[in-house]
Amino acid sequence: MIVVFEAELWEWDARRTESWTFVSLPADESEEIRELAAEPRRGFGSVRVRATVGATSWRTSIFPDSARGAYALPIKRAVRDAEGLEVGGSFTVTVELVDF
Repeated sequence: MIVVFEAELWEWDARRTESWTFVSLPADESEEIRELAAEPRRGFGSVRVRATVGATSWRTSIFPDSARGAYALPIKRAVRDAEGLEVGGSFTVTVELVDF
């Protein structure tokens, strides 16, 4: 499954000493991923993916975010720096599920 979407970068404010940033996948696609990834469950309900933003691709995991009702994709600093991304900015994201 491949999901291409526009997303806004947001900062997780639970730990202000660390700057964890994420984008939320669309709700409809998140529901479809939940169904595909129902069993077996990995740590924190995570699902392995290959993500692409601009010219940068990397392997990571997406995590269910009950507050937003969608999966959240972490955007690491190296990607933000390489692609010039800032919290509040929007951009195109491609997520491909792996290990299915």
